[in-house]
Amino acid sequence: MFTGIIETLGKIHRLRKEGSNLHITVSSLITDELKIDQSISHNGVCLTVVQKETPYYTVTAIDETLQKTNLSELKEGQVINLERAMVMGSRLDGHLVQGHVDQTAVCRKITRNDGSWMFTFEYDPKLNNITIEKGSITVDGVSLTVVNSEKNAFSVAIIPYTYEHTRFKEYEIGSLVNLEFDVIGKYVARYLELQS
Repeated sequence: MFTGIIETLGKIHRLRKEGSNLHITVSSLITDELKIDQSISHNGVCLTVVQKETPYYTVTAIDETLQKTNLSELKEGQVINLERAMVMGSRLDGHLVQGHVDQTAVCRKITRNDGSWMFTFEYDPKLNNITIEKGSITVDGVSLTVVNSEKNAFSVAIIPYTYEHTRFKEYEIGSLVNLEFDVIGKYVARYLELQS
């Protein structure tokens, strides 16, 4: 479990295909603190550390993960949002995040406001995921509050700290992001699906 509060940015050092798997080697300020078999959220995707050689560590994404997330679009030199698993008994500053991406979305609009940014994302409604106004959403692992919730789109307001310390400063129109919908929203969506 994660909180959606990004701990640091990592940098993709190397990408290596092996069959349908992708080995992702990352350089990070937290590499020294990592252990083999530890779960780390990479753009919201929970992956296991399989190798470590400071300042790098490696995780492996299988074909199913690559098909359902934006990890297949990674490029060497690109930055990635990182968060280690939450520690039970500590404060939960974001919301409960599983690290299991539900689907991807495309950035459709970026608006610069006076001191903040508004990002609008559009997703395929056929998977029956929903956002709830003022509910939680995870975008590339970042815990955020939904505004302007629609059937297949939503917006999030980004403060300068989040903009500077996550991948949000890298996004442009057309950027593909990972979404994990709030667990409560998932239950509501499932309930509505069963009622129809």
